[in-house]
Amino acid sequence: MGQVIAVVSGKGGTGKTSFTALVGSALAEMGHRTLCLDCDVGLRNLDLALGMSDSALMDFTDVIAGRATLEQAAVRHPYGCRLYLLTAPIGLHEDIRTSEMKGLLDEVRSRFDYCLIDSGAGLGDAFRLATCAADRAVVVATTDPTSLRDAQRTVMELRDYPNGRLHLVINRVRRKLLKALSSNIDDAIDAAGLPLLGVIPEDEGIPIALGRSALTVFSRESSAEIACRNIARRLTGACR
Repeated sequence: MGQVIAVVSGKGGTGKTSFTALVGSALAEMGHRTLCLDCDVGLRNLDLALGMSDSALMDFTDVIAGRATLEQAAVRHPYGCRLYLLTAPIGLHEDIRTSEMKGLLDEVRSRFDYCLIDSGAGLGDAFRLATCAADRAVVVATTDPTSLRDAQRTVMELRDYPNGRLHLVINRVRRKLLKALSSNIDDAIDAAGLPLLGVIPEDEGIPIALGRSALTVFSRESSAEIACRNIARRLTGACR
């Protein structure tokens, strides 16, 4: 059975979508059949981050409603044979029940090794759907004080997750300030009460690549991608 990982944040602008795309790509490169599932209804951007905006014709609500099978709706990435995208709808005409999302994720587990769910920022409906049946959750925050406070609130909403199933990622850290910010990161870990899964440096190549819908082609040696590959290894238990 596969593993479903919800990627969440208390506020926007933490780089959650690019994190999902990069870690999902890294998992696929490692040989794992990986699905990136966009749960940010109405504001979906994961297709842009993966360079697949023209590929995703059906969304996860089509699968839930029976208008399409999972195989039909999950689109294979053109440059990654093990990487797939299942996008979110532009809008919802009716509420999606958590039982329906749980059923979808059960099917996802049977067909994929890993599924990363890109939740919408905040603690609304997208957060509820992304976390209702995930096996673990990754809280993405920056060193900004408001982001760290929101991360703490997010952790409170995830208090029912068992120990070892919640992780913290500090994103968009400027390399020159990394040493100076080390105490802030320690404070963030203590405040959130979560184990640190990784620290991702600020990478100027990411917004450029996102703007060109070509995240998959920027340098394989970019600092952010190296960090995300290490995070993927930790998620699989390949390294600590």
